[in-house]
Amino acid sequence: MRILLDTNIIIHREASKVVQKEIGTLFYWFDRLHYEKCIHPLSIEEIKKHQDNSVVETMEAKVKNYILLKTQATDTLPIKNLRAKYDKDENDFIDTSLLNEILSERVDILITEDRKIHHKAAELGISARVFTIDAFLEKVVAENPGLVEYKVLAVRKEYFGKIDLNDPFFESFKNDYIGFDKWFNKKADEIAYVCSSEDGHILAFLFVKIEDQNESYSDMAPQFAPKRRLKIGTFKVISNGYKLGERFLKIVFDNALLFNVEEIYVTIFNNTEDQERLIHLLLDWGFHLHGHKNSASGEELVFVRDFTPSANTANPCFTYPYFSDHQRKFIVPIYPEYHTELFPDSILRTESPKDYVENRPNRNAISKVYISRSIERNLSAGDVIVFYRTQYNGPAFYTSVATTIGVVQSVILNIKSLEEFIQLCRKRSVFTDDELALHWNHNPRNHPFVVNFLYTYSFPRRLNLEKLLELGIIKQAPRGFEPLSDIGFQKLLENSDADQRLVIH
Repeated sequence: MRILLDTNIIIHREASKVVQKEIGTLFYWFDRLHYEKCIHPLSIEEIKKHQDNSVVETMEAKVKNYILLKTQATDTLPIKNLRAKYDKDENDFIDTSLLNEILSERVDILITEDRKIHHKAAELGISARVFTIDAFLEKVVAENPGLVEYKVLAVRKEYFGKIDLNDPFFESFKNDYIGFDKWFNKKADEIAYVCSSEDGHILAFLFVKIEDQNESYSDMAPQFAPKRRLKIGTFKVISNGYKLGERFLKIVFDNALLFNVEEIYVTIFNNTEDQERLIHLLLDWGFHLHGHKNSASGEELVFVRDFTPSANTANPCFTYPYFSDHQRKFIVPIYPEYHTELFPDSILRTESPKDYVENRPNRNAISKVYISRSIERNLSAGDVIVFYRTQYNGPAFYTSVATTIGVVQSVILNIKSLEEFIQLCRKRSVFTDDELALHWNHNPRNHPFVVNFLYTYSFPRRLNLEKLLELGIIKQAPRGFEPLSDIGFQKLLENSDADQRLVIH
C-alpha cells in the first residue's frame, strides 16, 4: 500500500524540535505493515520555504527515507472544478494536488490533519481514502489486532502525587507552561483521570475543576459573566487508535452534569498538531471560541461550551448529553454478546468488568454504530433509541432488560458495497471486518443499514421483559426498531430511576 503524507506530518516526524508520540506510532505501523511512505514533489518545495532552517536542513538529509513521486497526476475535470472553487493561494493548490493523486489512484491513502483537505475530499467523494492520524490508527488497529503490542488500560482516577511527572507525556506541558512542574506538585492530593498502556506510559490525562460565581476572570478577554463552571484544567490525549478523546470528553460531560454547572471551558495554545486536533475535537462537541487569556506563558485561546439544558436535534453532539422529548422514540434489541462490548458503562452485575477494559475504539467512543435489517427504517437525527439486551442465561422474562439510551445522529440506508459498509462500521461497531462481511452477505436481497448514534445514558435500574410488559411500556419483545409511545417512554424513565434532567421537554 502506498501512503501519501501531508507536508505537516512529515515536518513533525523529521523536525528535531518536535516530539509527538502519535507520529512515532503512525510510522511504527507503516514499517510493521510494510507500507510505502510517499511524498509529493510539491511538498518538497513547500518544505524548502519553511521558516525554520533546521527543518529544511533535516529534510534535505532525510528525504531519502520517503518515496518521492516522480511525476504529478494530470488535473481531471473534478479537480479543475475544485481548484476554481477553493484554491486561493499556493497552499490551497498543493492541498488539491495531493487529493489529485488519490483521485487518480496513483496512491492508496492520504493522511492529513488539515480539515480543509478533508472537506475537499468529501466533495470529491474520496473521504474513505483520506484519513486523519487518529482515524488511520483506528483502521490499522481494527484490521490487525494480532499485531497490537499493548493494550490500553481502563480510565482510572489517580492522585497527582502518584503520577509520574517525568513521563514523556508531560513534556509538551512543560514546554508550553512556565512553572508546570511546580503547579503539578502542588496538586499532589488532588484527583486526575489517567489512562495508560500496559507498559505504564500515560496515553491520556484529564484534570477538571469546579468554579463558582465568585471566580475571577480578569486575565481573560472578554471576561466571563458570573456563572457556575467546570474548567478543563489539563487535557491531552495521544492518538493511538482507541478513541480516548471521546472517552475523556464523556468524563467531562458526566462531571458537568454531576456538579450542575452552566458552562464548560478550556484554555489552550494552538502551536502544535496535537493541540489543533484537540481544538477540532472540542468544536465537534459544541465548544466555540470565546476569546483569549493572557498568562506568563503567553496567550491562550478560550473555548466555551454552554451546558444549560437544551437539545439540538440536527446535531445532537452540540447539546450532548441532553435530548429532546419531542422526537420519536424506539426500542431495539441487541444480543448479549455485543451489548457490553458496545456499552461498557451498561455492564450487568452478572458480568466481570475485567473482561471489558476499554482497549477497543467501539468501547471508548460516544458516537457508535448499530447495524440493522429492521423493517422500520424511518429514523431521523435526534430520535431516541432504547437498547434492550436480549435473553441471557435464563428465561427471557427475567434476563432480557432495557439498559441504555442512545440518540440518533444519522441513518445510512443506501449502502452500495461491502467495502463501503465496512468503512462505515469499522471504527465504532463491535464487529470485526470478517463479521461485517457475514452481516452484509447474509441476505443479498436485504442488505443491512447503519444507524450512527450517541451513547447517552445507562439506566441505574434495569427493567426486564416481564416488567416492561406489566407496565405497558411495550406489547411484545422488540424484533427491530419498535416505536415507543411518549407515555411508555416516560414510564420507562420513572421506573428505571433515570436522571430526567437529560430530557428536554
